[in-house]
Amino acid sequence: MKALLINGSPHSKGCTYTALSVVAKELENNGIETEIVHVGHKDIHGCIACGKCRETGKCVFNDLVNEVAPKFEQADALIIGSPVYYAGIAGTMKSFLDRLFFSTHFRKCMKVGAAVCSARRAGTTATFDQLNKYFTISEMPLASSRYWNMVHGHTAEDVMKDEEGVQCMRILGRNIAFLVKAIAAEKERNGLPEAEEAVFTNFIR
Repeated sequence: MKALLINGSPHSKGCTYTALSVVAKELENNGIETEIVHVGHKDIHGCIACGKCRETGKCVFNDLVNEVAPKFEQADALIIGSPVYYAGIAGTMKSFLDRLFFSTHFRKCMKVGAAVCSARRAGTTATFDQLNKYFTISEMPLASSRYWNMVHGHTAEDVMKDEEGVQCMRILGRNIAFLVKAIAAEKERNGLPEAEEAVFTNFIR
């Protein structure tokens, strides 16, 4: 079993990475293999709605999104971490997630999803809500902790002083591992929930 963790901060070893590392350590302690991918420092183009991914099965921009897509498909859990920029997701991370979720057409149902955000002071709950929407549109159950999945601090050292935040990351890691194992057991017994063909409507018909 494997969890894929995405670091959306431009700082490879900063606050977001520190929080994700605590989650990853707990996952490893519970028998889940982990990989942290750093995307926040990359030049990642936003989605241009060209629709080519429907024809080719991958994004027209052949960059880190296409490299990560097969890892996402193989993963049992996806943990996405972002710093807070103007009370929202970091721009590069949003471009990455928009394209990753839109261009991958494999079924994501019952892959466990978890969002992690970090801020010096505020904007965490808005960012947390925004990150979780990628999961809830994809039939991915959310893993939670005893508080919202956030840490506070200006540096990685500060984050480790946020005792409540670090505890939340530990609990989150254990809860993700439990959900992954429980879902795998049920999938082995009865398979995934029945898939339905998507129905698309708009507000004028």
